Amino acid sequence: MAGVQDQLEIKFRLADGSDIGPKTFPAATSVATLKENILAHWPKEKENGPRTLKDVKLISAGKILENNRTVGECQSPLCDIPGGVTTMHVVVHPSSVEKEKKAANQPRQSKCVCVIL
Repeated sequence: MAGVQDQLEIKFRLADGSDIGPKTFPAATSVATLKENILAHWPKEKENGPRTLKDVKLISAGKILENNRTVGECQSPLCDIPGGVTTMHVVVHPSSVEKEKKAANQPRQSKCVCVIL
């Protein structure tokens, strides 16, 4: 019975509603390892995919999961259905380099002050 609880079936829901997985992970798997798995299995046809672990946020049961925690520590009692699949939502934040590129491509708005004499 302990062996069943040591394995969790997880699928990762992307912003467009598609999924990566489900796949089975040991409860001792770190959140950082889950993110590495997402990077490795990210669909090639999707644009704006994550490039590093820092670009990925995982959300489960409304909580952002920390990299140093394990899946077992993050497991919500509400999601603990024997034989069920846990869905974690994936949020991709563009890296700071991409943000800077976008900002550089945006036209700058200048303020114009008119003085009537």
